Amino acid sequence: MPMDANVAGTTPLRDRWLPRGFDPVAAAMLLAGWLALYGYTYLRLSQTIWASDEQGHGPIILVVACWLLWRQRDELAALPAEPARAAGIAAFVFAMLLFVVGRSQAIWLFEVGSQIPLLVSMLLLLKGWRALRLCWFPLFFLVFMVPLPSTWVATVTTPLKSAVSAVATNLLYLLGYPVGRSGVVMTVGPYQLLVADACAGLNSMFTLEALGLLYQQLMNYRSLARNVLLVIVVVPVSFVSNVVRVMILVLVTYHFGDEAGQGFVHGFAGMVLFLVALTLILGFDGLINVVLRLRRRA
Repeated sequence: MPMDANVAGTTPLRDRWLPRGFDPVAAAMLLAGWLALYGYTYLRLSQTIWASDEQGHGPIILVVACWLLWRQRDELAALPAEPARAAGIAAFVFAMLLFVVGRSQAIWLFEVGSQIPLLVSMLLLLKGWRALRLCWFPLFFLVFMVPLPSTWVATVTTPLKSAVSAVATNLLYLLGYPVGRSGVVMTVGPYQLLVADACAGLNSMFTLEALGLLYQQLMNYRSLARNVLLVIVVVPVSFVSNVVRVMILVLVTYHFGDEAGQGFVHGFAGMVLFLVALTLILGFDGLINVVLRLRRRA
């Protein structure tokens, strides 16, 4: 009887963490191959792009995407094996071409982005089209991890920084602070502050868009109109959040000095950005709930 109790106690734990038919040897081989291919890529990313304020969300996106895939392990394992070999091989060849060109030519967009078609090929070769339909969101979510080309970022970021600095300057002036602006350089009292890309750029908007999509996925909304509205509202939410972030940095610098503004508070302002954005997204979603309830009563 004690042996049966132990078996009964361990079986639910295994079923909870590992899907039926799980082959640890095959999984270890796939993981080893993946790390052999992208381990050096992750190492270089951690030393360069992921270490910057603009692209620091990359590893978070990667971890969240892996967690989203892990959540669907049971449904994925329950699917019948209906491999789409032709499409899977085509996706694999395309992924390898992207990887080779990206690694040899130092193009992050291709090297990092090749992970998505490679995962697509694995799903198609192992389970088929049903698996691809099941796991479409984690694969799409990985798009937000891919570093954007610097020319695109510069083209969009420059007018965004100017707009954010202009709005922040006008608001602070209305509040009575001695603030001025020349382009993206703000002057407050004896201090000058440059509005950097991380404070009002395309990358922060990209990150907040990922946050909004993750929120939709976790809430499991089925209404297309509602999901589209939440995606669109992220753009003004990102703008407002960046304005709040810049204003906080200006106020801290004005009252406590340049060292305070560029020290811990500078990093903390990044957290404030996401807190403000998440609050606004939740508030807009709550407003949608109120409107839907009123329509039902009507």
